[in-house]
Amino acid sequence: MRAPVAVPAANLLTKADFSKPPRLSGKRREQDFQVAGEEGKIDPMYQFTIKPLFGSAQWEVAGVNIAFTNSALWMMIATIVLILFVRAGTKQDLIPGRWQMAVESLTGFIENMVEANIGKEGRKYVPYVFTLFTFILFANLLGLMPLGIVGIHPFTFTSHFTVTGILAILSFSIVLAVGFWKHGLKFFGLFVPHGTPLVMTPLIAPIEFISFMVRPFSLALRLFVAMMAGHLLLEVLASFVVSGGLGGVGTGLIVSLPSMLLMIAICALEILVAGIQAYVFALLTSLYINDAENLH
Repeated sequence: MRAPVAVPAANLLTKADFSKPPRLSGKRREQDFQVAGEEGKIDPMYQFTIKPLFGSAQWEVAGVNIAFTNSALWMMIATIVLILFVRAGTKQDLIPGRWQMAVESLTGFIENMVEANIGKEGRKYVPYVFTLFTFILFANLLGLMPLGIVGIHPFTFTSHFTVTGILAILSFSIVLAVGFWKHGLKFFGLFVPHGTPLVMTPLIAPIEFISFMVRPFSLALRLFVAMMAGHLLLEVLASFVVSGGLGGVGTGLIVSLPSMLLMIAICALEILVAGIQAYVFALLTSLYINDAENLH
């Protein structure tokens, strides 16, 4: 009987076996969570990552990148939803439908708020305040939609300070334009409250000026922090649910179940926060416009 020939293992594994990586079948699905390295930890900050879409990462105009990102996409979606909402509610039917009643009620709510803060002359600002309120509201609510179950991952662009900062600067610019257009140089009287003693003016005026200039920063920071904190908390709780479920039945009951119940409660709270933050942004905008209109 012929003895078997021993073949070295090194000869069995040639260079061709490892020169090419294995091909993955199917299209790679974009993950909602980013796995951090080999430890397998969920990165809660990954949900705020801005990513270019449709191969637009290299789009440039005059050396400036103009990539169409997920943030821009959801801004567009929020704008379309706002237009459809208003369009459906302004049909002027003899018997108002649900959409028309909803739009009229929301418009009346904003009109009453603006009139209470500015007065009768504040009615001309209702379209802007209404648009600002509904845009922020829809942006916040769209970011909470559970669309991940169908492979669509919402992006809450109000959780970025760049976006909230632009909205705040827009409102602040209107305040400055109205103030100087209506009062001219007398607008600087806003920094000296009525009844301030002349001796105290050098002290009060700089304080009022600093307080006035901080307004757009605080307006943007409030919305940004509120939305980011809520989404971070939900992501952390979601990681507890997943980690507890992978740890077995006992760990799941101790960790996953309470985390899931807390997530449900926080989701309900986040819906409330979405409306409150939109209202606060619109309310402070109307108060700042009142200062420009009436100078205290």
